[in-house]
Amino acid sequence: MLGRVSNRLAAESSPYLLQHKDNPVDWYPWGPQAFARAREERKPVFLSIGYSTCHWCHVMEHESFENPAVAEALNRDFVAIKVDREERPDVDDVYMAAVQMLTGTGGWPLSLFLTPEGKPFYGGTYFPPEDRWGRPGFLTVLSSVARAWKERPEQIAVSAGELLAHLETNARGLPGGLAVGPDALDKAAGAMAAEYDPADGGFGGAPKFPPAMRLELLIRWGRRSGDPSARSMVETTLERMAAGGLYDQIGGGFHRYSVDARWLVPHFEKMLYDNALLARVYLLAARAYGRDDFRRVARETLDFLLEEMTPEEGGFFAAQDADSGGHEGSFYVWNPSSVREAVGERDAPIVCARFGVTASGNFEGSETVLSAVRSLTELAADFGRSEEQIASILQSARERMTAARARRPRPGTDDKLLTDWTALAIGAFSLAARLLREPRYERAARDAADRILRDCRRGADLLHRERQGRADIAGFSSDYALFAEALLDLYEATFEPRYFREAVALQEALDRRFRDPQGGYFLSSAEHDGLILRPRELYDGATPSTGSVAASNLVRLSAFTGQARFRERAGEIIAAASGYLTRAPLALARMLCALDDATSPSREIVLAGEAGRPDFERLRDAVFDAPTLTRVIAHADAGESLADLLPLTASRGSRDGSARAYVCRDQTCGLPTADAAALRAQIDA
Repeated sequence: MLGRVSNRLAAESSPYLLQHKDNPVDWYPWGPQAFARAREERKPVFLSIGYSTCHWCHVMEHESFENPAVAEALNRDFVAIKVDREERPDVDDVYMAAVQMLTGTGGWPLSLFLTPEGKPFYGGTYFPPEDRWGRPGFLTVLSSVARAWKERPEQIAVSAGELLAHLETNARGLPGGLAVGPDALDKAAGAMAAEYDPADGGFGGAPKFPPAMRLELLIRWGRRSGDPSARSMVETTLERMAAGGLYDQIGGGFHRYSVDARWLVPHFEKMLYDNALLARVYLLAARAYGRDDFRRVARETLDFLLEEMTPEEGGFFAAQDADSGGHEGSFYVWNPSSVREAVGERDAPIVCARFGVTASGNFEGSETVLSAVRSLTELAADFGRSEEQIASILQSARERMTAARARRPRPGTDDKLLTDWTALAIGAFSLAARLLREPRYERAARDAADRILRDCRRGADLLHRERQGRADIAGFSSDYALFAEALLDLYEATFEPRYFREAVALQEALDRRFRDPQGGYFLSSAEHDGLILRPRELYDGATPSTGSVAASNLVRLSAFTGQARFRERAGEIIAAASGYLTRAPLALARMLCALDDATSPSREIVLAGEAGRPDFERLRDAVFDAPTLTRVIAHADAGESLADLLPLTASRGSRDGSARAYVCRDQTCGLPTADAAALRAQIDA
């Protein structure tokens, strides 16, 4: 018997597109060929957008796209296009806005019907195969749209034109140009307090997403205002997230979000960007509040990324699937029997009590999502052991449960490298290298940055995606902004000059290619084909917006270089976002962090001496241990001089290799010190 012939997606690199290469649907990847065929045959386009670790994307594929009857209808009446939202965030941005406008909601899989010119006229998210749950079945939808296309083409053309006009209006966002001062931080803190859940932490109700950017803003606002409520909101939220099922209690790392308000039952996919952002905020909170438990969570999260999401050639994979063995979450859940099998009869009662494992379960019947429901103190009292003995038992149990879990079907891994997501991880590892004194974290950050510079940097260009030696897709503004930020972080962690030079070059390329006349940035450049409009990065989503990151980068570059043009450009970006900052501040928590940078006294710290010597490392540790976030740090004795870009370092090198530090404000430096305690006092002053 002849095997099934693969469709056009077999030639793609995206793991998500490759998942659909054997569908009987005659899929096209995004590009001019599909739209040319639609125009030639006068057919509407069916556009399906998803990503490889999306549970409901898998469901719709199995129910509909593998169904011969559905494929027949699609192939007969439509030109079908499949898009990986992670590879083409610009396409996803435009058409997600269309579905939200049409239906009032959004999500993936995203299902759109377009004219041959790419204008949307009908859409939704997941459609079941048959009519159920109050949703029309996918075959019903296909039949209705095909009939409307043939019988009412003029009406569809008018509706598509009106929808596009609304999309173009909304893409301009709220008007900017207003003066924004530090009082915007106070308003944002008040807005967060109003949404805060004092019982379980976080903001709002179910579903709950980990609010890393808001928590960083609260850490900053707490230092600025002295208000103790900021610390309370941050600590409670971080405690509850780390104790719940959102956090993988056995393997470390965070799942995407919690379906409930208590952080208990997660949607099980693990995304690189979530873990990078959360590792960073746990590190910042550990430093700000002296919390060793937060350091532990950050370390375990980064170790998860190293062990399961890092290839030999460096960099970081994009995501892990929610499903394994055909079932959501099956890799992560336990019952009393599986716990006993893994850890033995003697320790199983302690493990079950610690993690809330019961016969009734909390997930799909008798299975349990692990959460830290009992403290060491409570367990010690319940089982007549010391806390040290309980801790030892639990550590041994985690190792045995890790081994047992490794024998289960594993979740799939999306092994592509995305420049912007990888950049977030580089920043987290760079910070951890210094705060946790961990050389392997520095190596991971270097390896990832070097891989991007080697494989995804082509002259002045930056590419968005690399997989299995194939780098392509022109970079988006998010790639330029986040990688520039990561290189600044890595420069401060390593003092390697080339990282700083590349950061400056990327920021200048960002402004040259993506600058919006309104003051912010477009997401796409002229190299991104087939878009009906050019989407803007208006506010933060799961990752920080380009404008937010760029504004922070520019404030840092101004502090590093003393060049006013960088700070002026940052001011333009913040002013362009002023409509959101005044009316909806929580849409731009990361921009408010940049505003904190821009309105706080600048501290420029120059270290002189030989890196690696004990006297130098004591001074470097003092800088990184100081909780202030509004500072930059440069090295006056790097192998390659940066005096052309960093005038602060000129004439401040050490002649004999001994270490000293200068604390400067607005490019004016005080007397040097060789004492770590004195340096810390100057930074904190």
